[in-house]
Amino acid sequence: MFVSICFFFILATAFASEDTRTVVDGRGESVQVPAEINRVVTISDGLVEEIMTVLGVQDKLVGLGSECLPRVWQIDYPTTDGGNFSYHDGMNVANYLNPAIEDLPLVAKYNVAPNYEVLAGLKPDVIIIRAGDCTFWKDEDSMNKAIDSIESLGFPLVVTFGPNTCETPSLDKLSEEIRIVGQVFDEEERADKLAKYLESEVDSVRERTEDIPEGEKPSVLLFGLSPQTRGQGAAGDAWGLSTIESHFLENIVNARNAFQEPVSTGVVSAERVLAINPDVIVLPTDFGYHPPRELYEAPYYQNLQELDAIKNKRISALPWSPCNCDKRLEYPIDVMVMAKAAYPDRFEDIDLGEWLLEFYQNVYGVDRKTAEGLRSAQWMDWTVE
Repeated sequence: MFVSICFFFILATAFASEDTRTVVDGRGESVQVPAEINRVVTISDGLVEEIMTVLGVQDKLVGLGSECLPRVWQIDYPTTDGGNFSYHDGMNVANYLNPAIEDLPLVAKYNVAPNYEVLAGLKPDVIIIRAGDCTFWKDEDSMNKAIDSIESLGFPLVVTFGPNTCETPSLDKLSEEIRIVGQVFDEEERADKLAKYLESEVDSVRERTEDIPEGEKPSVLLFGLSPQTRGQGAAGDAWGLSTIESHFLENIVNARNAFQEPVSTGVVSAERVLAINPDVIVLPTDFGYHPPRELYEAPYYQNLQELDAIKNKRISALPWSPCNCDKRLEYPIDVMVMAKAAYPDRFEDIDLGEWLLEFYQNVYGVDRKTAEGLRSAQWMDWTVE
């Protein structure tokens, strides 16, 4: 392996372009990238690839670092009457818009060290890593060691850091990531426009809810229905105060996180959930997609049917986001779903199904039919059913 790495380092150095520009990445490093970039390897669960799609440079991808990007998903759920229901053809937004992603080689995947020989053999003009996504966030030490090893290959390496890598998650970090990727492809203006549009969508929610008094805020449980957690005898996972989702909920939607623990996620028993008894439940991706029907109809959740949120039908699901260790360009959708769930009266004028189509069209520049396909790929068609 060492011989191969050294060989490719010499090869990369020998063929480096003299015509370069400087990108300051999330580490504060000044990275020299070629002025003309044709071959890009990413280690990201979708954000970098989505930004590249918006910038029109997605065809430059030659390698991926996430198993979730090229995969098409189907998930089945049992019901109390012995039947079942299914969700089909779920996928990452970047995959739906760029089917060629499914044929690209994988250089890394969750819980496995990157394949440095395959990575070097792709001879990328630049490598872009998103620290904070599932592939690259087992722990900080192993992440830094992997980054150092990749950097030793001699190819330009740009690193961004997602919001959940920060002690206090913030959307500023996500906008910074968008602008860094824009720098890589000399598309700063378009990247800045994209970041500002996403920020404006979130600001429009904040403006509607910022005057709500503390005593009128509903309690909202961000409840992950992970089958792994359930298999260990618990009811699921609760998203705590240290997550970007809780930041959305408390600082933008202006509701109260029902799980007031200073953690990212915590395993909760059925008894704990019943004791919390939230006004609203929002279901994130958690080792699978989890629609409201699962909480209503699955036999393994019949012990939670006395919850007020279930009896009052105040359950919503966030979009299907495979490998959701950190947020992507669709983060305003999460904010809007939470807002409509928490304050249906204040957002009564928002038709979520139509709002989604407009959002996809504005972000990706697609037509209505493609936007409808994106809505289906994220399993959000419940908004029009």
